[in-house]
Order: sequence, then C-alpha cells, then structure tokens
Amino acid sequence: MRGLAVLFAAATAACLAERGPLTNRMAQSGTSYLARAARQPVNWQPWGREAFALASRLDRPVLLYVGNDACHWCVETDRAIYTDPEIGSLINALFVPVRVDRDERPDVAQNYQTAVERLAGLHGWPLTVFLTADGSPFFGGTYFPADDPITGRGLKQLLPEIAKRYRAERPFIEQQAARMRQFMLTGEGEAPGMLRASMLQNEIARVARDLDDAVRAGMTGNSVTHVEAASLLLTEYARFRDTNALAVARRALDLMLDTANVAAGDDAPQLARAALIGALAKAWVVTGDGHYRDAGRTRLRAVARELPDVASLSGDAVFSDQQAFIMENAMLAAATLGEPAVETRARAAFDVLLQRSYARGWGVRHAVGGQSPSATTPPGLLQDQVQVASACLAAHQLTGDRRYLDVAIDLAAILEQHYADPLGGYYDAVEPSPSGQPGSPTVLGDRTKHVFDDVLPGANAAAAAFLAHLAVVTRDLAYRRRARATLEAFAGGMTNAGMRGTTFLAAARETLGNP
Repeated sequence: MRGLAVLFAAATAACLAERGPLTNRMAQSGTSYLARAARQPVNWQPWGREAFALASRLDRPVLLYVGNDACHWCVETDRAIYTDPEIGSLINALFVPVRVDRDERPDVAQNYQTAVERLAGLHGWPLTVFLTADGSPFFGGTYFPADDPITGRGLKQLLPEIAKRYRAERPFIEQQAARMRQFMLTGEGEAPGMLRASMLQNEIARVARDLDDAVRAGMTGNSVTHVEAASLLLTEYARFRDTNALAVARRALDLMLDTANVAAGDDAPQLARAALIGALAKAWVVTGDGHYRDAGRTRLRAVARELPDVASLSGDAVFSDQQAFIMENAMLAAATLGEPAVETRARAAFDVLLQRSYARGWGVRHAVGGQSPSATTPPGLLQDQVQVASACLAAHQLTGDRRYLDVAIDLAAILEQHYADPLGGYYDAVEPSPSGQPGSPTVLGDRTKHVFDDVLPGANAAAAAFLAHLAVVTRDLAYRRRARATLEAFAGGMTNAGMRGTTFLAAARETLGNP
C-alpha cells in the first residue's frame, strides 16, 4: 500500500511540477505556533482567498489543519507527523495544505469543528479536515497517526486514498461537501424555541450528571467547560439550595485542586486557571470553606504574575477575547478574596487592553500587538466584543467608574449594528467587505452563529449574559428583551447539550429570573 502511495504521489508531483511548487509560507505568520511550522517539510499556506484560489487552479483538495500551543495532541502531531518527510511529500504533491492557529482564528476553528462533529462524530483538537476549493468539508477528523496499515487510518494511507477519491468521485464529493457547508452556515445549535423554566431545570440536572461522570473518570483538569459547569452548579445551590448541585460542584473543584489529577488538555492553561479562580471565589462565598479561599488566593497571585504587559507587545500577539476573560475573572476574584493589589494590577492591565484594542463606535479588534486600532484595522469577532464588554461591566461594578459602562453600552450598540441577525442571534464576525481584502474577518465570506461553550463561553450565550447584566446595571429593559430574543434563537437546540450549554443556561437563569 505504501509503495503504491509513494508512486502515486511521485506521478502527481511530476505532473504538477511545471506549474511551480508550493512553498511553506509560515515564517512571517502572526503567531509563534504558526511560525514554528516554517521548519516543517509541508508547504503550509495561510488561511485566505489566495490558498483556495490556488487549490482551484491546481484542481486539488485543501488539507486544513487547525491547532494551537495549548493542545497536547497538536504538539504531538507537529512533533511526530508533520516532521516526517514522506508525509510532507504526499501532502505537497496531492493537496494545498492550509494551517490555522485556533487562537488567531477561533471563527474558522469553530466552523470546521462543527463540520468534523457531523462528519465523524468527533469533538476535540487538533482538526484535520479535507475541503473542496470553495472551503466545503468532505472528510475530517481530529488526531490521525502517521502510519496505520492495518486499519488504513494513518495519514500515509489516507492521503493518497482521499486524493484518489477526490478525482474519481468528484460529483458525489462536491454534493456531500455542499450539504456540509450548508449545515455549517445554519449555526451550531441554532433552533428557535421558548425559554421555559422546566427546560432549564432538566438541562442543569444533565450538566450535573455529566460533570459528575467526568469527575468519576478523573477528566476535569485543565478545562474551562468543566470549571464553568461547576460554577453554574454553585449558583444553583445559592439560589435554590440544591444540595446535589453543591456536592457535584465541590467534588469537581476538589479534583481540580489536586494537581496530581490534572492531565494535559486542549484548553489554554491561562484560561483554565482564570476560570478556576472565579469558581473558587464563588465556592468560598457559597460554602464559607476557607480551603477554597486560600486555594483561590494562591492561584490568583499566579494568574496576576502571568498578565501580559500589553503596552509593550512587540512579538507574539495576544487576543482580546482571551485576555478580557482572564482579566475579568482576576478582577472579580481579587475583589471577592480580598486581594486589592491583584485587583489593581488586573484592572490596570485591562485599561491597557482597552487602549490597544478598542475604539468608540468601531469596537474591539481580535489580535493585540503593534498599533492601536484605526478605521483600517480589521474589526474583531463577536467573541472579542462580548468578552471585553463583560469585563467592562465587571470593572464598572468594582469601581463605579462611568467610562467602563460607556464602553459596554457602546459595544452593545455595535453588536446590534454589525453582528445581529434579523432572524435572531449574532453572527461570529462582521459582514465581509465587498473587496474581500486580506484581513477581512471572514475571508471566504461565511458567517455563522455559535452558542455552545468551548475554549471560551459560547459567543451568543455570552452575549445574552452580557445584555442581561447590562439591563440590571442600566435598568433599561430593552437589553433584557435583546438577551431573551438571543436565547430564544437557540433554545430549541439546547436539549441534551450537556456542559457545552452551561453559559446558555446561566444566561437564561439570569434573564428569566427565579421560576
């Protein structure tokens, strides 16, 4: 099998040689994760129109690979697979390889993760997806080994087989890919429905069962989703004295605090630690257990030391959505746990983030580094606007400073002007410019709507939570109506969402009030 694969690759490479070889273009990338791939024997291309136009011109499928530094299996894939010259030769001869940093393009990552879940029933990282030249997925998965001749699922077996099928079964593949593209565009979990207290109660009980199962399996370490689920259950206990919710939340937090049980995960460690300090602060308030206070303080100081000096960024970019999430959790936890120095440091870092990422009437950009935003800077993603807006409300709550509230109100207006879908919910990015210039947030022109939690809280769910909070702060019920309309755009698809629906459930509780 391998001999045939190499012969097939060599023949294809010879056929394409006269059109000029691809070259690895990762050296000038904006993140260190991508730039390190410049040393690999794969001719990686950056995500964008140019790569897909090249695939169309060469009549090849695209091999899309999405990963990042925090993902254990992404690191393993780079170490053991994409350094293999044989695999590099197969990819270069048969595909147009495109590499994406999950943190730099979370919109792309989420869209194709949705596709892989539908194609293969898999959720996780990295993503390896095969696309037609218009970006439609027809085959994919997460981690593939380099060589598996027994099952045929190694890349050395799959690559020539997929390229062969692409040529021999083109009409079927394009039809399948078009259906998958349409599924991606409908939005993950998007289905209108009514918000009902009974539905919330049932789904929160499911979150408790799923989190308890994860605890029993020892799988709650280094996961924002698991921490946020524990936080939701703590709130349930505070509101309704649900002792089962409290017991599950405490078991989860106790396991997370046992560092011996924290295995490598897919989430950025800084994000998981930030979520954890927020949950520990809440656990101390809810239970009065000093163990949570002391553990929270220790971890809070460590998070404070890791806050980036955004003002002096000159190398790898940081991202507004992630930094705002970290800083909001640090500010609130510091105020709760009695760490004024950390609160001051976190708020000062957030002030710099606002200065470098936000412009009034324009919004927040995604990657922070270099110049402050201007009219020519590409606008950020929905996730950036929502996470920064939420952090602004936290800063206003702690300080009473009106300027934070003014930014939150401005971002709420920007959500409505540039991200809202008239049919309900918010798109992950702004409408692409007619010119399709490089740097447009949706280079291939696709906008989708996401609600489920992943590396960060789901963008639409977080938008609803922000709007509900803004309604309380401003006493403007129009924001609460917007929050409810956003939630109802997805309510019909939230049954059995489990822990990935945690932020939606928290926002719905806040919006509906106590049943």
